[in-house]
Amino acid sequence: MAQIIVIGSSNTDMVVKTPRFPEPGETIIGGDFFMFPGGKGANQAVAATRAGGEVFFICSVGDDVFGKNALSGYEEEGIDISKAKIVKGAASGVALITVNELGENEIVVASGTNALLSPIYVSEVMEEMDNDALILTQLEIPLETISFLARYSKLTDQPLIINPAPAQVLEDEVLDGLYLITPNETEAKILTGITIDDDASMEAAGKALLSKGVRNVIITLGKRGAFFMNEDMQLVVPTEKVTAMDTTAAGDVFNGVLAVCLSEGLSWKESISYANKAAALSVTKMGAQGSAPYKEEINQH
Repeated sequence: MAQIIVIGSSNTDMVVKTPRFPEPGETIIGGDFFMFPGGKGANQAVAATRAGGEVFFICSVGDDVFGKNALSGYEEEGIDISKAKIVKGAASGVALITVNELGENEIVVASGTNALLSPIYVSEVMEEMDNDALILTQLEIPLETISFLARYSKLTDQPLIINPAPAQVLEDEVLDGLYLITPNETEAKILTGITIDDDASMEAAGKALLSKGVRNVIITLGKRGAFFMNEDMQLVVPTEKVTAMDTTAAGDVFNGVLAVCLSEGLSWKESISYANKAAALSVTKMGAQGSAPYKEEINQH
């Protein structure tokens, strides 16, 4: 099994459950409050570790209580955080999350030290890492760092997976030669300009990304599963139906578990099916990292 290097954000999620989302300017009385470790990078690192991956997590945190608690939690999960950047006197990232009774969420992120995960720091760290490792990243860190990783992966021929969330436009040079991109339908629209509302538009979005030089495309479709496309094949891999309690980390669980499957040499269909199963299990629980299922749990379903 290849190592997995997750490069991304570490946040503390503060979650309020509420019957509905407030309108602009409206104050409503919510229900339960929870505080969880989060951040898309951290969520994916935890999901990958619980699914059996050997994970290195490169992140940036402050020396405040949020950062210290986060690093302690990652160590308890069995994640290698020896390359984490700790910034003295700086605030770690936080996310404010509202979850309605349908399990839908709205999220506002204060990046904090995530914005300090620079190309220079990542470059220095990557020189010490295994050149055979699979790299997984997201867009809660500086885009200059994402651009560096794209160039680095081409030079070293290391597979790079970009989960383009939160949704942002990526430069063509980042996409050209990219091993895999994993947008959801909204993110695919931001990247291609194509609204996905049927099979034809889904295929068109996939082709648009391939035309920019992406080698493999997975568009996640929520409760409908995921769509895969490359130059040789395309397929839709369905997922099982569950009652959603909190969808906050479903995409992160999908990406983390997918990375493990690919590092183990499983086929695209096998990898996506297994990642779908893990993501479906995650939405039946509250929280981000805490909702990531363990390998044994996934195998039982």
